[in-house]
Amino acid sequence: MRVIQFREALREAMSEEMRRDEKVFLMGEEVAEYNGAYKVSQGMLDEFGAERVIDTPIAELGFAGIGVGAAMNGLRPLIEFMTFNFSLVAIDQVINSAAKMMSMSGGQFQVPIVFRGPTGNAGMLSSQHSQNFENWYANTPGLKVVVPSNPYDAKGLLKSSIRDNDPVIFMESELMYSDKGEVPEGEYLLPIGQANITREGSDVTLVSFGKMMKVVTEAAEELAKNGVNAEVIDLRSVRPIDYTTIIESVKKTNRLVVVEEAWPLASISTDIAFNIQKDAFDYLDAPVKRVNSYDLPLPYAPTLIDAILPNVKRTLEAVDSVMYR
Repeated sequence: MRVIQFREALREAMSEEMRRDEKVFLMGEEVAEYNGAYKVSQGMLDEFGAERVIDTPIAELGFAGIGVGAAMNGLRPLIEFMTFNFSLVAIDQVINSAAKMMSMSGGQFQVPIVFRGPTGNAGMLSSQHSQNFENWYANTPGLKVVVPSNPYDAKGLLKSSIRDNDPVIFMESELMYSDKGEVPEGEYLLPIGQANITREGSDVTLVSFGKMMKVVTEAAEELAKNGVNAEVIDLRSVRPIDYTTIIESVKKTNRLVVVEEAWPLASISTDIAFNIQKDAFDYLDAPVKRVNSYDLPLPYAPTLIDAILPNVKRTLEAVDSVMYR
């Protein structure tokens, strides 16, 4: 099977869907003439033209609103935020328009729109460009929130997101765009809301999503060297969350560690811990353990970034805790 970059998988997904459906278009800052801030849309302007690959001013509220209106009128916009940190400027359109419109209109208006772009830390970008908002958007009824961790999932999930009749928040990572992985030549789609067991195990369940999957995968490999067989689950989406897969794994391993880049208060890992201890309490041999970023704005210095973010060492310590080692 061929191996391509994460950005190429996203580009293929968008291009295939634009060829398939003339109602799909891409709009955002630098997506056209510059080929995308991270070269995700490279070459798409040449193929689809300026009417379907549209450069915008630096005005997220404005072009997000245009996208919502276009979706209400039968189109399928792809709205790219250069970073989800900038989506805060547009959050009124995302939450008060896109997410609520179907309910407020009594089902008369669907909003088939995808808001996509990078989330979280990407190195020395300091506090205003290093935040995670997966839990913010997942808190909103009417939205679906997808966070892929590899090129294969990115393509299949983005194609499904574009075809979905609900608004989808599709969150990537600047640190993953160059990641490579196997992606089939033929068309495929992945269902939104179905987690993936990337490694089967019997001693402890590790759950994560997005680029933190690199942390839990490396942690599982280190655990295996010490005789601990970890089961690893990639959520793929955080609204909806596939609780069934997590619960079935906990029934087998009796221990759960959730690794998430976001701050700890009201996070995705908070909700997972609550629901697993509510619905699978009798199967737990230890309290659910969470590994999050520390409750601080992310600094600029790389040494401080490394100290604040979840990492393999902290994940291994969490596993030791739930295994009473």
